[in-house]
Amino acid sequence: MGKITFYENRNFQGRSYECSVDCPDLYSYFNRCNSIRVHNGPWMLYERPNYMGNQYFLRKGEYPDYHDWMGYSDAIRSCRRIPEHSGSFKIKIYESGDLGGYMREFTEDCPQLRDCFRFHNIQSCNVQDGHWIFYEEPHYRGRQYYLSPGEHRRYTDWGARNPIVGSFRRVDFV
Repeated sequence: MGKITFYENRNFQGRSYECSVDCPDLYSYFNRCNSIRVHNGPWMLYERPNYMGNQYFLRKGEYPDYHDWMGYSDAIRSCRRIPEHSGSFKIKIYESGDLGGYMREFTEDCPQLRDCFRFHNIQSCNVQDGHWIFYEEPHYRGRQYYLSPGEHRRYTDWGARNPIVGSFRRVDFV
């Protein structure tokens, strides 16, 4: 079971809200979010309600300022606990939409996509095992996108505005 606490001010000050389930709209609990404690479980945070907008992946730990989770602002409006997964990881990425074109299968993290795949645009993917995070920039930087198991036929399916992916990694529970 996951647990996360949101604080309105930096350094875990001000009004707080503790959460242990997915929440599509956090606005009624706090106006802004400047610090977070993740007690357990990995979480995906979203800047807009209903799991929309910029996404932020957080593991267990303390984040005294929104810059510590690479936040663009102090707006967190929804959150989702990433389900625990124990076992193998496998993702297939495609250069074209609808799972078409050149394809490559991965079971490990990829810190720089251009070194692992001949394209830097990923138009679609199929997450066959585990949960994954795409990053717009190499070395796990920039905008983040959570990928749950299943087919993602277009980059907009995972919330991206463009198909550029610089790196990706598995969501592990270590």
